[in-house]
Amino acid sequence: MTEHQIVILLWAGLIFLVHIGVMVRTILRPNRAPASRIAWLVVMIVLPGVGIVGYLLLGETNIGRRRVARMREVLARMPEVSALPGIEAPEFRSEIAEHYDPLFRVGHSVNGFEPVGGNRAELLPDSNATIAAIVEDIDAAKDHVHLSFYIWLTDHNGLKVVEALKRAAGRKVTCRAMADALGSRAMIASEHWKAMREAGVRLATALPIGNPLLRPLKGRIDLRNHRKIVVIDNAITYCGSQNCADPEFLVKAKYAPWVDAMMRFEGPVVRQNQHLFASDWMAQVDDDIDALLRDPLPSGPPGFTAQVIGTGPTVRHSAMPEVFETLMYAARKELFITTPYYVPLESMQAALCASARRGVETTIIFPARNDSFIVGGASRSYYRELLEAGVRIFEYEGGVLHTKSLTLDGEVTLIGSANMDRRSFELNYENNILLYDPSVTVAMRRRQEDYLAHSHAVTAEMVAQWPLYRCFWNNTLAMLGPVL
Repeated sequence: MTEHQIVILLWAGLIFLVHIGVMVRTILRPNRAPASRIAWLVVMIVLPGVGIVGYLLLGETNIGRRRVARMREVLARMPEVSALPGIEAPEFRSEIAEHYDPLFRVGHSVNGFEPVGGNRAELLPDSNATIAAIVEDIDAAKDHVHLSFYIWLTDHNGLKVVEALKRAAGRKVTCRAMADALGSRAMIASEHWKAMREAGVRLATALPIGNPLLRPLKGRIDLRNHRKIVVIDNAITYCGSQNCADPEFLVKAKYAPWVDAMMRFEGPVVRQNQHLFASDWMAQVDDDIDALLRDPLPSGPPGFTAQVIGTGPTVRHSAMPEVFETLMYAARKELFITTPYYVPLESMQAALCASARRGVETTIIFPARNDSFIVGGASRSYYRELLEAGVRIFEYEGGVLHTKSLTLDGEVTLIGSANMDRRSFELNYENNILLYDPSVTVAMRRRQEDYLAHSHAVTAEMVAQWPLYRCFWNNTLAMLGPVL
């Protein structure tokens, strides 16, 4: 055997050992569903080199050891929101129907936030009205403005918020604004970002990417901060699906308009959203804002019970699916869901089907035209089973229905940033608010009915007529869901 052949054999042996090592790691990696492990193993066997590189880049929910350590350090020293001065006041006592108590127990298990009473909320009419309300509240701020968005564009609405922050900073209001490094890269690189900093706005980039070639060594590049949080003077917060942008959403204009829903909250639930913002902020910036979390809660009028649920790569991996599935199994009469992206776990698909099978009127609305053809195709692969179980499926016409909402029996609402897909379950930082209040739920339910009026029904007959190639394509995309 020649020296050249020996070298080739040694390299082949090394590659083989690396291949086996990565496959073993795939099997041993904790918090991996069997379907995900099998999918990755199949990719590695069929495409050995591509499969290994793909797994090392995208196969693990790795945000980086330093970031995990920093987040744990920040959370360890932050005060508990449940121990706030004044939280024991009668007006903040949680009042929940007994059969809904388990829903909020699951929420409590995620972040430790207790359900709290004394909250009030308004569902904003549309995207432009939401930005107008945010700007008005910023202009009225007296102490501080905190803002965090996944996507912040340099369009009309995006710049309205920029100017409002500059005005607030000019009158000595402390303004802290954070934007995701990937979703808001255009804003962060723009002159407007620099102008805000020069005006005195304190800025932070969430999950900075740095050198794209070296970034994978520190953690996955596609783990993002998908939260949408606005907190003003510890008194007002916003929660929902809307980014800081026009509904025309110029970066994906051909799918416009983006149809979103946001709620404006007052009450002690604001402090829980403040806690989420503070943890994100202090994980990126050496700026201790714990004192804001220790401010006594001012007394206020009676209100409903609500709870913030914040999930992400540094929270237990099953948190968001557990919340969704618990709500599905709790439904007795009606379950109504809107989501732009549906790539569920098997257990979630089963929970949704079970809801319809036990006689609950179960409805879900998707966009007719999805901005992600991969997610759109994967979502439709689940239609047949849902329809057979009795779930009513509709597709929204006239834009991307981006609202992530769930209403339950006309009394419970979940609204926020989390989609019903694996990215929201495992990769993104998300924020949602779960609330128990018939009047607010009626408002959300009416909005869902408005979406329904602009949607067409998907029937079992329609799905049965899909050509074979379309079914093959949809099912293939769904099979790749655990990998993608």
